[in-house]
Amino acid sequence: MAQKKVLLVGESWISASTHFKGFDQFSSVTFHLGAEPLVAALKDSPFELTYMTGHDAPEKFPATMAELSVYDAVLLSDIGANSILLHPDVWLRSKTFPNRVKLMRDWVGQGGSLAMIGGYMSFQGIDGRARWRGTAVEEVLPVECLPYDDRLEIPEGAAALVRLPHHAIVRDIAGTWPPVLGVNEVRPKPGAEVIATLPADQGGHPLLVAGRYGKGRAVAWTSDIGPHWLSAEFCAWEGYRRIWLQMLTWMTQSP
Repeated sequence: MAQKKVLLVGESWISASTHFKGFDQFSSVTFHLGAEPLVAALKDSPFELTYMTGHDAPEKFPATMAELSVYDAVLLSDIGANSILLHPDVWLRSKTFPNRVKLMRDWVGQGGSLAMIGGYMSFQGIDGRARWRGTAVEEVLPVECLPYDDRLEIPEGAAALVRLPHHAIVRDIAGTWPPVLGVNEVRPKPGAEVIATLPADQGGHPLLVAGRYGKGRAVAWTSDIGPHWLSAEFCAWEGYRRIWLQMLTWMTQSP
């Protein structure tokens, strides 16, 4: 059986540091990838993962229905709306270009599947800079973004409360889940399936929510795809791989 094609967009960053050594100083730049746990989890699976880094997305994210329809599922992880809206033709050359955020909405409506994964540039994000609120992608998601910095840092850790244990995404995942160290705060839309939340004493905020849009399916996972919001224990847990495999299986099912 042919593997289903999954496009992961984002989950990379570049950091610049200045090093001071007495009177002297120098600078360095480091490139980081944040999705290694997912890449490992999908190895030798029914899913073929294409990993499009954040700095590649403005130019290379699909711009037509035909290009996007190559994929069975798209995962947006820690990448803001501007990176999809601002193709170099728009940003650098003041030319028109297709609105790829609206394209994702239309693609899901015709049977595609989309997930947004939490992070500092997911949902509304740090200082509200991810800016997914009010976009066509938010129309598709089973949750609403908030109009402000939506991060919830949980340094003490929080174990998920599974509210729909028989849902296909979490079925047969037994026992207590390892801790998450943060989420984006969102609001479930009416009719959405709230599969897992934080415990009530930590606000009961949604962690995993599934829904449908037109002929397609969408998922919101409000914690990270890996560190830092996912603890080392979570990434090493045998349930980590099962969650992602079952999530992608549910997302890419025929209506």
